[in-house]
Amino acid sequence: MTTRRTEAGLAARLAEAACVSAPFKLSDGTHLSTYFDEFRLASDPTLLRDTARALANLVPTDAQALAGIELGGIPLVVALSAATGLPAVFVRRLPKLYGSHRQIEGADITGLRTVLVDDVVRSGSQLLTMARTLRMAGSPVTDAMCVLERSLGGRAVLAEHRITLRSLLTEEELPVRHSSGAA
Repeated sequence: MTTRRTEAGLAARLAEAACVSAPFKLSDGTHLSTYFDEFRLASDPTLLRDTARALANLVPTDAQALAGIELGGIPLVVALSAATGLPAVFVRRLPKLYGSHRQIEGADITGLRTVLVDDVVRSGSQLLTMARTLRMAGSPVTDAMCVLERSLGGRAVLAEHRITLRSLLTEEELPVRHSSGAA
């Protein structure tokens, strides 16, 4: 179990490694002054492991599988799967246009209570879309997890669809490093 001191230490490490204070435009047109760069988290094996261990404490006890959202959720779900022993799947935004033509790759999670995993939750729309995909594939989804929850209504949107969001940190809890490094 993580303590507040451990969480504060991890938050500081995440801020140092992955937060970039610089103007940033998201694909939906939203402008941010601070960006959480999930690739910086994923490329630091010790930080990724420690983040997965902290997230493991938030996994519901009745969870049977984990689903990582393309792209930021994939390294997290692999590390979280290793930390918990739960099987994992990887969910694409769209099915592959070649090869398997699948949208969901990995373990067979039909009928398994699956927790969605992503790096950052903003509006909740991406997680909601992926939850619908998993539900249509026969996997009940009632929980989602993220490293960072931004205060943009995602929790409420997910709750409207009976999905509980469990976040490691909110943007208010994440100390911001003041650097303008490119990311």
